Amino acid sequence: MFLRYIVIGKGEFIMWVLYAVGLAFFSGITAILAKCGIRKTDSTVATAVRTVVVLVFSWLMVFVTGKKSKVREIPKKELLFICLSGFATGGAWLCYYKALQDGLASVVVPIDKLSILVTIAFSYIVFKEKLSKKSAAGLVLITAGTLMMALPVLFQP
Repeated sequence: MFLRYIVIGKGEFIMWVLYAVGLAFFSGITAILAKCGIRKTDSTVATAVRTVVVLVFSWLMVFVTGKKSKVREIPKKELLFICLSGFATGGAWLCYYKALQDGLASVVVPIDKLSILVTIAFSYIVFKEKLSKKSAAGLVLITAGTLMMALPVLFQP
C-alpha cells in the first residue's frame, strides 16, 4: 500500500521521496555528530565551522553537477528569498547548536521538529496549501508526541 503512494505513471519512482528519506537520515545523524563535536567547543564557533563545510560542499556539488552557469540565471526576487532563507538557516543553526550543547539531543531534536507547525502555518498563508483531515490529525499527534517527550524533561524539579 505504501508503494502505491510513491510510484506514479508507468512505475516511475518519485525521487523526492528518496530525498526526503535521505533528509531524515542525515538530519538524524547530524544531531548526534553535532552533539559529539560540541562537548568542549563553543556552539557559535562550531556553527561557523559547520557552515564553512556546508558552503564548500554545496559549491563542490554545483561544479560537479555542471550547474555553475545556472547561478547567473537566478531571478532577483528568488535570490532575495534564497538569501532570507540563508539568514533563517543561520539563526536556526545557531539556536540548534546552543540547544544541543546545553540540552539532551533526545529532547532538542523533537522540539526542533515542531518547526512543522511554522512550516504548515506559512504554507497556508503564503501558498494557500490546506491540510486534509488525516494530515491535521497527524499534525496533532506529532505535536502531542513531541510535547510528551519534551515536557517531562523541561519541567523536572
